Amino acid sequence: MKGYIIVSALAISSLMFGCSSETTEEKGEAEKLTLPIFEVTRQSTTLQREYASNVEAVRNVELRARIGGYLDKIYVDEGQQVTKGQLLFQIHQAEYQSELARAKANLKSAMAEAKTAEVELGRVKLLVDKKVISPSELELAKSKLEGARAAIEEAQSAEQNASLRLSQASVRAPFDGVINRIPFKMGSLIEEGSLLTTVSDIREVYAYFHVSEKEYLEYIKKAKTRPNQAGQEVDLLLADNTPYGQPGKIETMESVFDDGSGTIAFRARFPNPNKVLKHGATGKIRLKNEVDNAVLVPQKAVFEIQDKNYVYVVDAANKVKMRSFVPQSRLAQFYLVKSGLEPGEKVVYEGIQNIREGMQIVPQEMSSDSLLTLIPGQPDMQGVTN
Repeated sequence: MKGYIIVSALAISSLMFGCSSETTEEKGEAEKLTLPIFEVTRQSTTLQREYASNVEAVRNVELRARIGGYLDKIYVDEGQQVTKGQLLFQIHQAEYQSELARAKANLKSAMAEAKTAEVELGRVKLLVDKKVISPSELELAKSKLEGARAAIEEAQSAEQNASLRLSQASVRAPFDGVINRIPFKMGSLIEEGSLLTTVSDIREVYAYFHVSEKEYLEYIKKAKTRPNQAGQEVDLLLADNTPYGQPGKIETMESVFDDGSGTIAFRARFPNPNKVLKHGATGKIRLKNEVDNAVLVPQKAVFEIQDKNYVYVVDAANKVKMRSFVPQSRLAQFYLVKSGLEPGEKVVYEGIQNIREGMQIVPQEMSSDSLLTLIPGQPDMQGVTN
């Protein structure tokens, strides 16, 4: 009887153990997370860097009064388009007209005196030839004529100066452009050198932006590979981050690095047919750089520990292992990998906060189409520098 009892107990124990083991295995399977993964590949991409930019008119000139006086008339308004030579301001002319009239009168007087001296020289020469008077009188007459002619030249110079000052009472546009702020009103007393307004030629504009020495060297190296092409094409983002419709080109750069920031200024030229861009505006220059065989890792897959970047790499047994890598640069949604990851390796894309070293997962490989929408250069992707 006891033997039957022992056998029954063993059977029950075996049955319970089997049930317990099966439950544990099922529980382990249930704990495995299903996570999206992607395969690291090399691909061509476009890196886009953005730089703060200041916009300036190709020509922006201050118009200052070259003479003093009362401002008689203002012929233009702020923001008005003007053409070269157009009359803009009129300073009171009366005293300058009087000055010109006086200069003309002095010139006539000097010319009359010269005529008298010339006649006198002829008379003296005749008397000298007849030996009526001494030769010294002839030399004296010649000196008087030379003095009279010098007085004519002086009077002519004074007349030209008076005429110039009279013309400066009329202030005209130096080129086609747009009138900016006018600080004075009609009747204001203007001093010599007073700022009347500024004129901006904004049919084209310059955009200045600063790049680091490293980026400058990259640009120089790239420029050597296309010596027969014009400057690199760039885009401009307006202050509200909307793209400006016209592409620009880098024209030149400064010759000295800024001591404080270690950067150098580049200048790009943009056409401005609709006058959207104004002198003094701000924006961002977007510089594109084509990169071949780039290894990219989405930022969602990356985490940091003590200033180092890590990802979870999935092995053949679907176990995850931490892997550090060195980024070359950071984009809006990607890291460009310098070292630490190789094409063909599989990396966890999302849910890294829920896994740990050595954990086994159920991988769900992402399609190439879903990754393509994240690659820089696509319509919804913009790259930025650190």
